[in-house]
Amino acid sequence: MPRKRINVEKIREILRLSQELRFSIRQIAEATQISKTSVGEYLAEYKRSGISYNDVLDMNDTDLAELFEKRNQTVNPLYEALSKEFPYYEKELARVGVTLYLLWEEYKELNPDGFSYSRFCHHYRMWESKLKAGMHIEHKAGDLIYADFTGKKMHYVDPDTGEVKAAEMFITILGASQLIYVEGVNSQKLEDWIWANENAWRYYGGATRGICPDNLKSAVTKACNYEPLLNETYDDLARHYNTVIIPTRPVKPKDKALAENAVRIVYQRIFARLRNQTFFSLRELNEAVWEELEHVNNAPFQRRDISRRQLFNEIEKNELQPLPKERYEIRRYQLSKVEFNHHIYLREDKHYYSVPYQYTGQKVKTIYTDRNVEIYKDNVRIALHKRDRKAYGYTTEKSHMPAEHQYVAGWNTERFVRWASKMGGSVEIFIERLLDSKEHPQQAFKSCMGILNLSKGYKPEDLEIVCGRAVEYNCISFKFIQNYNMV
Repeated sequence: MPRKRINVEKIREILRLSQELRFSIRQIAEATQISKTSVGEYLAEYKRSGISYNDVLDMNDTDLAELFEKRNQTVNPLYEALSKEFPYYEKELARVGVTLYLLWEEYKELNPDGFSYSRFCHHYRMWESKLKAGMHIEHKAGDLIYADFTGKKMHYVDPDTGEVKAAEMFITILGASQLIYVEGVNSQKLEDWIWANENAWRYYGGATRGICPDNLKSAVTKACNYEPLLNETYDDLARHYNTVIIPTRPVKPKDKALAENAVRIVYQRIFARLRNQTFFSLRELNEAVWEELEHVNNAPFQRRDISRRQLFNEIEKNELQPLPKERYEIRRYQLSKVEFNHHIYLREDKHYYSVPYQYTGQKVKTIYTDRNVEIYKDNVRIALHKRDRKAYGYTTEKSHMPAEHQYVAGWNTERFVRWASKMGGSVEIFIERLLDSKEHPQQAFKSCMGILNLSKGYKPEDLEIVCGRAVEYNCISFKFIQNYNMV
């Protein structure tokens, strides 16, 4: 038989004495003239509610009384029937467009004498607040995926060297079903970050409409509450998968509460279970992690008779966007200036690529993959080349070169030769051969200028001697001249 309820003022006094003055149950019972058993039961129900004392202070008397009416509610047939529908309502709210008002309308059609909309919402919210922390936030199916690295790492042993290597543990969690994915990678660098994100989508079988990463450098170049600067390659990955990046705000832990909760679960149910095992490759480590991950995803939630996998199959699987046929090819970005010889310099490979001579001296954007190099001006592609990793080499498209190898600024091959002839016959011969050694003379212009500029630091006769030796040994290159000891 349910106990007799006391008035709301007594309940507030019990909570005040407990939370503000830190009275014991015995002291509270003496102060309020209520039995110790009843005081203990009220405090126990308060703890089970999961709400804070500040929330209690903000509650009106009706809501506070409702909080402590659990035992009476169980004998109320209207509430008993409604409460059985709460798990169903929770899943339905994850569907796109479904609201509590719509569910209440459907409820009233079947139960004309049922609760009003306000009481319907109140009962549902009170039930929802008792779920595990972090579960009550409403996420629409297929809407967001949260991505991050765990703070702690796992390890494996290199079988050849015996070196213990650390594996960064990448983790994602879907907003609605909370299905988790975990993978160990070698670093938090861009390539591993991109690869792990793609593997997560392929594990789920589709892409969400948004990605919510933490503010690591591989995702966000510059963090900001209102307009973060995204990594261009990561942003390009999002476009490839027809999704959008929505970074968490700096120093806002609530933005990534689901991810933090997933990390805690992974620590307890994967890290801990594998703590005494030794792995001899990253692949072996991941296979063990994925085996434990399936146990996590197939285990029922606390206080709910459904697992992450079941919830995913019911409400989220069909809401994900289809994956593209091909995996993303990493694209890198560089701002470049077109040099006087109508080429840009790709810093990563130390290689030169031509652009139409009309763009000489202008700033352009270079986008390159493992196979191609594309050059853009005002979002219009002006050049496309196969990537060549030969250091200090040139890749030149003949159509990019001006007529008669003419510089935009007035330089040409004849002018270099005339300049060299004033310094000596050997210098002139060397410059002529250097120009002839290239398929396109413009490719040699930079070397020519470097050699002729050496005359500013050395006597003309010394440069003449060195160029003569270069011609004699057939070493027609700037490096030979630069490295030759003229002292």
